[in-house]
Amino acid sequence: MKFKLKWVAFEITPRCNLNCIHCRSASTEGFSEILSTSQAKKVIDEISSFCSPVLVLSGGEPLLRKDLYEIISYGTKKGLRMCLATNGTLLNSENCQKLKDSGIKLVSLSLDGSTAEIHDDFRKQSGAFYKILGGIEKLKKHNIEFIITSSFTQRNQSDINNTFRLAKNLGAKAWYMFMIVPTGRGKDVLSELIAKEDYEDILNWHYDLEKNENDIYLRPTCAPHYYRVFAQRSQQEGRNFKRRSLSFSTGSGKGCVAAQSIAFINFQGEVMPCSYFPKSGGNILEKSLKEIWNSPLFRKLRDFKSYKGKCGRCEYLNICGGCRARAYSLTGDYLDEEPYCDYMPHSSREQWKNLS
Repeated sequence: MKFKLKWVAFEITPRCNLNCIHCRSASTEGFSEILSTSQAKKVIDEISSFCSPVLVLSGGEPLLRKDLYEIISYGTKKGLRMCLATNGTLLNSENCQKLKDSGIKLVSLSLDGSTAEIHDDFRKQSGAFYKILGGIEKLKKHNIEFIITSSFTQRNQSDINNTFRLAKNLGAKAWYMFMIVPTGRGKDVLSELIAKEDYEDILNWHYDLEKNENDIYLRPTCAPHYYRVFAQRSQQEGRNFKRRSLSFSTGSGKGCVAAQSIAFINFQGEVMPCSYFPKSGGNILEKSLKEIWNSPLFRKLRDFKSYKGKCGRCEYLNICGGCRARAYSLTGDYLDEEPYCDYMPHSSREQWKNLS
């Protein structure tokens, strides 16, 4: 199997104006920038010399960085498809015009509930909900396409369907349902993670939604077992429909794609398998991206035969893989089984029968 880097998230700042309960990096306003403008450009030089992926500038809150538009313009000139991931609260007419002029192709916004009460509780800031709605109107006026990502725990899982409906009504190009990976500040809500049994129900709901939805792109994020659910349901129903995919997605029809088609570069230049995986394959300011992409850590994640537990025995391993970041966060072993999957592989069932 050939592993090609198609999507990169670049954390250009650790600073953020919010204090969200699930933040993977525990970002706050108090952090200071690490990479200079010239270093950020060097990162882009290294990326573009190796591949031509979608490049998502993230944080923290990237709109807090004064040289943001210079960085976007530089990546655009290098031929990269430049995108922005923001909490949406700082968007206004002036910076939307600057984003447009600098060549931004797509903006990803975070919306975690269909009401101000639910969203603001998640984001820990009163007024955040209406600020993001205002930001969306500014993006639409400037004809900037946007997608909406929504994070869920037990505190807002009953609002999943309503949140999707709102995202669709707001005109989002795509809606990505994110199942929390407890890293950074997210470890504080470990007890709130959605139960395994509820995961299955939610992923089956998503399948029913997706097979009948043609107006908006849909993809669960950090829920690789959805690809197993999709295969199971499709086979049971005798359906052979292809999933619609946004051109700015990770470019893979597989569940966990950490170190397989995506990578994450943090604000210090460390290159990691994904945004939620806190181990580095090397620093891009010290090593080439090609060297890091083929580092021992990245190669190990592509060795599916080394996966342990139920994942290692599962007949859906090649299309799911389990969330490696979640396994690492909860067990300390990134090759361990997906902790929030309720499925028992056929080989495990036979072993259980022999023991009983």
